[in-house]
Amino acid sequence: QVQLVESGGGLVQAGGSLRLSCAASGRTVSFYGMGWFRQATGKEREFVAGISWSGANIGYADSVKGRFTISRDNAKNTMYLQMNSLKPEDTAVYYCAASRGSHYYTSQSSYDYWGQGTQVTVSS
Repeated sequence: QVQLVESGGGLVQAGGSLRLSCAASGRTVSFYGMGWFRQATGKEREFVAGISWSGANIGYADSVKGRFTISRDNAKNTMYLQMNSLKPEDTAVYYCAASRGSHYYTSQSSYDYWGQGTQVTVSS
């Protein structure tokens, strides 16, 4: 079983930056595809970014391209999301997810493990 814990969320002004971390425990996720999703109040959860097990394949939602960067450190069993140029519309609970598949996926149903989420609030 894999446990995922997100950290790094908080309140930031528009234009600011945050770095989210997702620490895995229970077993190694080195060969798992991983992703970040977010859910704003009253909206459905949506894909933000994904990374394959090796980091060779990465994908982003159009809304965050050029502003967010996903990365992972398999030695630390941790994934990151660097978020720059934040906008009020980025306000949401951010979740990390891990898939037993080796690639990243944009569909929530492709992920087997989820964290509890961390709140990101961007003020205007």
